[in-house]
Amino acid sequence: METRPACRLLKSLYGLKQTPRQWNAKLSEALLRFGFMQSQHDHSLFIKESGEHIIIFLVYVVDMLITGPNLTLIAEMKTKLQLTFKKKDLGDLKYFLGIEFARSQRATPIEANIKLTTKEYDEHTSSSNATDNEVLINISQYQRLPGKQLYLTITRPDITYSIHTLSMFMQKPKRLHLEATQRVVRYVKNQPGQAILLSSKQRNTITAYCNVDWATCPITRKLVTSFFIKYGDSLISWKSKKQSTIFRGSAKSEYRSIASTIAELMILGLFKDIGIEVGLPINIYTDSKAAIQIAANLVFHNEPNTLK
Repeated sequence: METRPACRLLKSLYGLKQTPRQWNAKLSEALLRFGFMQSQHDHSLFIKESGEHIIIFLVYVVDMLITGPNLTLIAEMKTKLQLTFKKKDLGDLKYFLGIEFARSQRATPIEANIKLTTKEYDEHTSSSNATDNEVLINISQYQRLPGKQLYLTITRPDITYSIHTLSMFMQKPKRLHLEATQRVVRYVKNQPGQAILLSSKQRNTITAYCNVDWATCPITRKLVTSFFIKYGDSLISWKSKKQSTIFRGSAKSEYRSIASTIAELMILGLFKDIGIEVGLPINIYTDSKAAIQIAANLVFHNEPNTLK
């Protein structure tokens, strides 16, 4: 049998499945060598303390964000990165992962910089003979639109529930579903400049609010749980999601909503990683007295036999 020389690949190439993992391992190794500590709450977050100052390094694949109160330390960090990797410095933060940032001395508003247009979707509603129950022939355009709107919910909690509902009809969307998505588009276009405001004057307190709309889904009868969390007066986390379990009563579902909110609060332990001491205890507000009594009295409770 003929023998031929073979080369062993020592470096990962673009297109291989393990390329992102290898790049993350390489970058993490370099940052740890520079004296950074990797957060256990978010592995893409690295923190370095230098005396009374702190440098925060956030990475998403090849997009990186460096911040801190000491510009000299940040410049030194950029120099070390330049000597290790090929990088491009884009200056002060303006855009990151498609999100637009604007700073002032009082606050930092965050707004998703996504342009939506109704023009490419008008062809589906132009027919006067179409009915609301007509299934769309080309469903791909409908499927793309809720996908864009889903990304908008990162900074637009006011449309979270609407997008959650529209995402349920991705397989067989009808004309009425397309019209509903266009209403969301018009709402976003008619409300420019809406953003999440992060105030520079904050109280070191976290407050959470949670609620459940019991048996709200007309198809599955599943409930929708939602919560939002504020740091001082600034909104930092929110969610609207259909629960996987069907409950016969609202008390247990409200209690499950409280548990989901607490799970999110545990993830927010990264506040401690970046040197922010949050005042304890954290207040969680709900409108269910039954759920509050269950949480206060940890004994076995029969499930309410309420039917709807």
